[in-house]
Amino acid sequence: MVELRDVVLRPLITEKSARARANENTYVFEVGLDANKHQIKDAIERLFGVRVTGVRTVRVRGKVKRFGRWYGKRSNWKKAYVQLAEGNSIDFRDGT
Repeated sequence: MVELRDVVLRPLITEKSARARANENTYVFEVGLDANKHQIKDAIERLFGVRVTGVRTVRVRGKVKRFGRWYGKRSNWKKAYVQLAEGNSIDFRDGT
């Protein structure tokens, strides 16, 4: 059994995610690298008590950055676009 906190790590609040929330009722979350769409859907429904109609995932490759004279690489991470059913919403300010 996978823990919910290993699947959904945090919501991503950006301008792009705000537009998706307003236009498509889609919320964006940072999720675990090994989480699949079924686990993400189940975790969101159990955590927030909403009905999910679709999940799209993206693996974001870490950037190569310079640290003084040395080069390093940021970690890869995964985000999920979660579309909710009509009439459902998540309010992050209240924690529900």
